[in-house]
Amino acid sequence: MGLTGFGVFFLFFGMILFFDKALLAIGNVLFVAGLAFVIGLERTFRFFFQKHKMKATGFFLGGVLIVLIGWPLIGMVLEIYGFFLLFRGFFPVVVGFIRRIPVLGYLLNLPGISSVSINSFA
Repeated sequence: MGLTGFGVFFLFFGMILFFDKALLAIGNVLFVAGLAFVIGLERTFRFFFQKHKMKATGFFLGGVLIVLIGWPLIGMVLEIYGFFLLFRGFFPVVVGFIRRIPVLGYLLNLPGISSVSINSFA
């Protein structure tokens, strides 16, 4: 969990510092390594290389490769798109979890926001 958390931190910090390619590269490596350690190498491989997720995997890993080559802005755009495609099945679970947090749950249950958050990911 620590590797994944540090990976997200470095990715976020790298984007805040105007797409610093060194921080983004470190964040990408830590995130993917942390994911592999959390769910295991075999399950990580099966997750990324399912037949219906090949497009998303191509965008995500292609973005990682492009960031490592040295074009951080283009790579991060591809990565974010691939990340959204790969993990869109988890977003309703995350929104459901956030609804149970006292302050954030209140905000997500406001009339205009609740209809957007329910229908966007279903």
